[in-house]
Amino acid sequence: MDQMPNFLLSEAQSEFRAALRQMCEERIAPFAAQVDADAAFPWEGFKAAVEMELPALGLPVEYGGAGADHVTQAIMVEELARVCASTSVTMLISKLGMIPLMNWGSEELKRRYLPSMCTGERVGAFALTEPNAGSDAVHIQVAALRDHDGFRLNGTKLWVTNGPIADLLTVFAVTDREKGTHGITAFVVETDQPGVQVGKIDEKMGLHGSLTSEIIFDGALVPAENLIGEEGRGFRVAMQTLDSARVALGASAVGQAQAMLDRAVSWSKQRIQFGKPLAANQAIQWMLADSEVDIHAGRMMVYNAAWKIDAGQRASHEAAMVKLYCAEMANRVADRCVQVHGGMGYMKELDIERFYRDARILRIYEGTSEVQRMIIAADLLED
Repeated sequence: MDQMPNFLLSEAQSEFRAALRQMCEERIAPFAAQVDADAAFPWEGFKAAVEMELPALGLPVEYGGAGADHVTQAIMVEELARVCASTSVTMLISKLGMIPLMNWGSEELKRRYLPSMCTGERVGAFALTEPNAGSDAVHIQVAALRDHDGFRLNGTKLWVTNGPIADLLTVFAVTDREKGTHGITAFVVETDQPGVQVGKIDEKMGLHGSLTSEIIFDGALVPAENLIGEEGRGFRVAMQTLDSARVALGASAVGQAQAMLDRAVSWSKQRIQFGKPLAANQAIQWMLADSEVDIHAGRMMVYNAAWKIDAGQRASHEAAMVKLYCAEMANRVADRCVQVHGGMGYMKELDIERFYRDARILRIYEGTSEVQRMIIAADLLED
């Protein structure tokens, strides 16, 4: 039987949360609305994160990282998302792009790339999705053809988060189309080389400061030593990488939901209707109470899954549940909190409108809610 985790944060974790929250309120929150309005990369927030050494948080100590546990990493994502979902996703995806390298890359690759990721000198990205391969990642078409110096990449990746500003990409490409999932291979690719081009930059409903784009490969040469893990193991690398990403996205959903509830509570106390504060109405109280329960449950699910990963236990099932529950939960909370604000919740004057738009993607990216249900059901029904 698995040992049950202690969900009390350590003193170091509590101190980290407090320091991070102060930094986020002072240096990221003031720019969040403008970042959204301009659809611009949150450079001020990224600079503040680098100064606090956040890019190094989840990376190994031997390459300049802090080697923080996954619970601490979840705290970081949650606190960033509480003020700016775009900044949170930017940091989360940069780390996601390096997870394959950390877990399956050669020692030479780790020493070449991870130190510059720790310092924030480089930004990473994860290039899996294609026009005809989203949740169905089995059918990717980007090809990696053998060349005497390595491999030549050809094709287009879609909706690459951090694509326009990424220095390093983890790219999944087909090296042997006859082998199906066993013919997909992972590579680390530098973007500042011939044959790698940023295509259309996407215009999205929300997360305007989290830039996504096409990445077009036109004969880009990838040295053989830039292969991550064994040839033909890329599909498994991608799926196992998404497990930890889904836990982190759950933390982002919790942070976004908490931000919206904080605003709804404050609004309900100050907004006077029919001679009394909104908070005096039972209908409003119940929306706030239901949201508090939802957020607490989501946070505990995130901590549980993060704890299992830290304990070296398999957490694929928990990761799928976290992604499903927290994504759906954040959208329920968003709907209630806009309703509490009434007409003002629909106006760009208040940032509850931005949070509402930002939350909608949670049910779609890194595996839709429907895909998470498929994963959970498959585990339950496995013989």
